Amino acid sequence: MKVIVCGAGQVGFGIAQQLAEEKNNVTVIDQSPELIQRVSDALDVQAIVGHGSHPDVLERAGARDADMLIAVTFFDEVNMVAAQIAHSIFNIPLKVARVRAQSYLDPIFQDLFSREHMPIDVIISPELEVGKTVLERLANPGSFDTINFANQRVKVVGVHLDEDCPVVNTPLRQLTELFPDLNAVVAGISRDNRLFVPQRTDEMFVGDNIYFIAEADHVRRTLDIFGHEEDEARRVIIIGGGNIGLYVAQQLESISSVKAKVIESDKRRAEVIADQLGRTVVLHGDGLDQDILKEAGIHNTEAVVALTNNDETNILASLTAKREGAARALCLINNGEYGPLVESLGIDAFIDPRATTVSTILQHVRRGRIKGLHSLGQGDAEVIEAEALETSPLVGKPLREVRLDDGIMVGAIVRGDEVIKPTGDSRIETGDRIVIFAERDKVRKVEQLFRVSLEFFG
Repeated sequence: MKVIVCGAGQVGFGIAQQLAEEKNNVTVIDQSPELIQRVSDALDVQAIVGHGSHPDVLERAGARDADMLIAVTFFDEVNMVAAQIAHSIFNIPLKVARVRAQSYLDPIFQDLFSREHMPIDVIISPELEVGKTVLERLANPGSFDTINFANQRVKVVGVHLDEDCPVVNTPLRQLTELFPDLNAVVAGISRDNRLFVPQRTDEMFVGDNIYFIAEADHVRRTLDIFGHEEDEARRVIIIGGGNIGLYVAQQLESISSVKAKVIESDKRRAEVIADQLGRTVVLHGDGLDQDILKEAGIHNTEAVVALTNNDETNILASLTAKREGAARALCLINNGEYGPLVESLGIDAFIDPRATTVSTILQHVRRGRIKGLHSLGQGDAEVIEAEALETSPLVGKPLREVRLDDGIMVGAIVRGDEVIKPTGDSRIETGDRIVIFAERDKVRKVEQLFRVSLEFFG
């Protein structure tokens, strides 16, 4: 596949890196010579200094025979114009654009991006995606990662195992014996900086980060089994009243049992969001100020969410909040290299918007009947939701006869309204939705399982 990526920031770099590793033909465009030099030095791609929405630059990038354009520059308007030119001049089949300003995304203007006006096939809104991720983490305390699949009927949840976990040092096959009616499967274990798909004989140890795939209604009980019995937060402090902070506060207002407060350092912005919120208290001040935190009631707050646009502020605010009495802290981290630091400092969870955006875009790059996708860690594994066609080698046989490669695990089968926990006797039927956990080097194998063969059209 030939792909043009406009924008060499963190998201553009991440997308180009992933696509290049999968042997796609990738060209990256950015106005910054420094960013383009970084791309050239680190990745096996073509890199061009130029304006991503200029026709001559796109032509130099090979737009006339490109399969896809991904516009993720810092400017919505550049992304939108790049997609328009990709369609109008070069007839590129698939256009993906990052659009941040919520006014563009208002439902009353939904025709803007139709084929007759500004034909963008996929719109990525990082603020909206991150906001939804924050709400998922708040709804599933004890998890450091929560991803929805199959219209929210299946969840993939990451949890850290500590000394309180009652099932450490237990072979995974015994979990089924201990909890036969639990619709959950341990699909991935991260240990010693390696994320892998375990065998039934493997054990979980204190200090492991594990990923389980479960029917949504079984997530709470599964967290309890792994030693995480934290109550859902009812008192929440949001530090940072930007687009993400405002979105989270607005959504929390719809939950009558939750009381939220927002701390915003910019006085004018604080006034703006106060006008848009009903029962949420908005405080003007610095989220690192102990007096402001005390005024917000930090000592009896169950969750603090740091969502400013500064990573260092978010980390320090989270640490300060926990020291002052907050039960849990969640922070936004744009620099993925801070991830291990955040974990070592005792912050309960962090959100990397780059990883969230990259996962959303990759969902549309993957071949076959891929319906959902999320990249885990630093791209070390992926969770993929796909539709089984009658041509798939998975269909019709007991799973034990399919002989999936090591590094691939079927975590859930969704058939109509039923979520089925896979066993060796399970048979996948045409039309089933399958949620699969795969190590990085096995993703192509998973794609092939769901690819439409030419015979299908014969």
